[in-house]
Amino acid sequence: MKLSGGFFLWVGSSPVLENLAVSMSSRYDSMPLSTLVLGDPSNTAPNSLAQRLAKKTKKQVYVSYSLSMTDSNLGLLVENRIKKELELHPEHF
Repeated sequence: MKLSGGFFLWVGSSPVLENLAVSMSSRYDSMPLSTLVLGDPSNTAPNSLAQRLAKKTKKQVYVSYSLSMTDSNLGLLVENRIKKELELHPEHF
């Protein structure tokens, strides 16, 4: 979902909204601010992904992440695909 000045990204294996993080640039720090809005605080994947995407795009990013924490290979594949989509279709972000 594209927003004015940002975007929402859902990553999951089931149709649920969970582990929602938001990240945005700050003029006081080179690393974007990030916080978990809802979900499991021990799962750092949504915060990390939102922060990296906010840094790359310079936009406010919402990420809902509901992949298993035990399958790190799947998470890496998904993130690589997101990076590829950013390169191929920056107008969607």
